Amino acid sequence: MSGPVVVVGIGAGGWEALSALAQREIGAAEVLMGSARQLALVPETGAERVAWPSPMLPAVQRLLAERAGRAVCVLASGDPMFHGVGTTLVRLLGPERVRVLPHPSSVSLACARMGWPVEDTTVVSMVGRPVELLNRLLHPARRVLALSADATTPALIAKLLASRGYGASKITVLEQLGGPDERLVTGTAERWDAEVNPLNVVALECRAGPDVTSMPLIPGLPDEAFEHDGQLTKREVRAVTLSRLAPVPGELLWDVGAGAGSVAIEWMRVHPACRAFAVESRADRAARIGRNAAALGVPALGVVTGTAPRALEGLEPPDAVFVGGGATAPGTVETCWNALRPGGRLVVNAVTVESEAVVAAWHAKVGGDLLRIAVQRAGPVGAFTAWRPSMPVTVWTAVRR
Repeated sequence: MSGPVVVVGIGAGGWEALSALAQREIGAAEVLMGSARQLALVPETGAERVAWPSPMLPAVQRLLAERAGRAVCVLASGDPMFHGVGTTLVRLLGPERVRVLPHPSSVSLACARMGWPVEDTTVVSMVGRPVELLNRLLHPARRVLALSADATTPALIAKLLASRGYGASKITVLEQLGGPDERLVTGTAERWDAEVNPLNVVALECRAGPDVTSMPLIPGLPDEAFEHDGQLTKREVRAVTLSRLAPVPGELLWDVGAGAGSVAIEWMRVHPACRAFAVESRADRAARIGRNAAALGVPALGVVTGTAPRALEGLEPPDAVFVGGGATAPGTVETCWNALRPGGRLVVNAVTVESEAVVAAWHAKVGGDLLRIAVQRAGPVGAFTAWRPSMPVTVWTAVRR
């Protein structure tokens, strides 16, 4: 390539709304790349025009390589580094080969129209992602901007909100932001029936019904938050377990013997960048994990159906591993320990004598920390109240150096 790929952000306002610098870069390009809609926003310059195919990502490097040595300008929506093609190009080519000229993003424009501080507004992209991502964000009085995939997104959002007890939430769809046909459409989730333009952003003002219980993002959700058949790391033990796993944004967890998937799900709820695989031998439980993940706003949880350690083969190396079931299966703890990245944490919960024996042997071998949790809950005994103990749980934590 003769120079860096220039990425120009362009909004619905088109050519006239661009800076003089952006117009010069487009005019100097020998090749213009972008969506058909974006290419139609700029005048003819004599450059070769290449519309992105679908899917775009697998073709990007090939299309650029075929035009090596020519000045390439890529058109992008708004700010190319905000859920845009600029991020993709920097990842593929490196920052030194990409020059970005941003335009005000749809988020900036939407917040300006709504009068919302950008720093206090939660943003989520629905482009190529399931609408269930919103389940993690639903809290009374919260403001959320959803970047729509197309004209169907607002209706999908409204349906989800109504099903979760947030039917009174105000929805504002902002169409063609920054363009001559800009329009705002408002309504409530429970009564939404508007037809909207495919180029839109959805502003949500969350309002919960009287019977809605908000789900906090800190670990230790009520056991009732999960669909389960009894194979569930209980609330108090789960909170302690996650404190030992110590989730950090961007890190990956293996939840081995996942049961209902509660530990992996709560790991991912800590931060949008947290990732996890839940490994479960039973197909019915694996399906249940998927339903729990969607209901609690982390539909990207990877569910692996199979028995450890064989089911762990080929998975990306983890930063943390939780073994909640199957610790006695030959090779499981060893495989998990060996797979950990340096500084990775292994947490094993043991309830039976046999699993405690495995934990004790590994503790003697590599060290770590042993903790026993005994939880008692108050319950009625006739006309009185008494303590009912749960089975104690031994928690072994070790860090791989």
